[in-house]
Amino acid sequence: MPKKRLPTSTFDLPIHELRRGYRSDIYFWRSKILLEKDHHNPQILIQAFQKKKAVLCGIDEAIAILKVATGFYKSRQKAYKLFDRLMKIKADARRLYHTDNKRFLKKMKEKLEIQEALDNLWANRFGDLKVKALHDGDAIAPWETVLTVEGEAGSFIHLETLYLGVLARRTKVATNVHNVVQAAGGKPVLFFPARFDHWGNQGGDGYAAMIGGANIVSTDAQAAWWGSEGSGTIPHALIACYGGDTTKVAERFAEHFQETSCIALVDFSNHCVKTSLEVARKLKDRLYGVRLDTSETMVDQSVQESMGRFHPTGVCKELVWNVRKALDREGFQHVKIIVSGGFNAEKIRSFEGKGVPVDSYGVGSNLFSGSFDFTADVVKLEGKPCAKEGRNYQPNRRLKKVV
Repeated sequence: MPKKRLPTSTFDLPIHELRRGYRSDIYFWRSKILLEKDHHNPQILIQAFQKKKAVLCGIDEAIAILKVATGFYKSRQKAYKLFDRLMKIKADARRLYHTDNKRFLKKMKEKLEIQEALDNLWANRFGDLKVKALHDGDAIAPWETVLTVEGEAGSFIHLETLYLGVLARRTKVATNVHNVVQAAGGKPVLFFPARFDHWGNQGGDGYAAMIGGANIVSTDAQAAWWGSEGSGTIPHALIACYGGDTTKVAERFAEHFQETSCIALVDFSNHCVKTSLEVARKLKDRLYGVRLDTSETMVDQSVQESMGRFHPTGVCKELVWNVRKALDREGFQHVKIIVSGGFNAEKIRSFEGKGVPVDSYGVGSNLFSGSFDFTADVVKLEGKPCAKEGRNYQPNRRLKKVV
């Protein structure tokens, strides 16, 4: 069966800002205006690609941008005035929300009226485009064409910044997650980088993580696009609120969130073995797992006496073995071990290669590393080859027509 694409309603797109060029590189918006003023609107074909082996993501979001923002204003002058007013109302509303509820509601009503007026001025031309694309989750080769858009230049030339940015961000996250998941060899990977980036990225990043193979995300927003919810463990901050008593926090957590697997964070006192045993003895079968998150500048107390022939800081292999052996000796074989803190594909491969008894990996900022920059080029003009040298049309039979 053909793969289903995410509906446009999935994405919280600022539609009027996209149509007006507010979020486009200014030279693309000026290109659109120049074409309109010159009454020059040739048929062009644009193709998009990037230069690395990757897991593609962001295609459905890119298509959604084209769907809502391909076209032109029937009257630019009227639209510009309305858009400026709309942005002023948004700014006023942010201030009034905290100071004057009555005026805030009035502004919201006016905002809806202006948006409706702008909609009436917009002539949507997505139906005139011929769009072909791969699917989110497809493995792509370097230089492979992932998207082609063919139509009147003036209707969509202003959108290049937007769909390329989406493809770059989502593909980076999906590929990084995929590499980590492959390194983990089927063990669960916890997608935990929300704190390392702007909160506004969470929805798309969480979806990209799912496309890459992660099965657990930390916020509800990250899970929203694919109909799941956030998950996680006990944080250091909560342990500190109870005076550093990890066992007490785990006990209270297990009582108040009985439907949630209790995973205790056991490095607060820098003695993961001791804390893991204390929690396990108290909770017994109610304890699902323990998470080791020792700072890369620290050496856990259980490791200190055996130092000398390995790198002892952070969550090292020796620490995981110490915890596993201690739990097993006291009959807590059911307690899982989750590790986090500085893990990437390389470190996970090292752990897996040596059989370190890890059950799940929590990965954070490394999932945002690197870049997968996409490029879009005009490669045909009025059906004939017309491209920058070195960027000729590269047809791809894998592309599917977008209806």
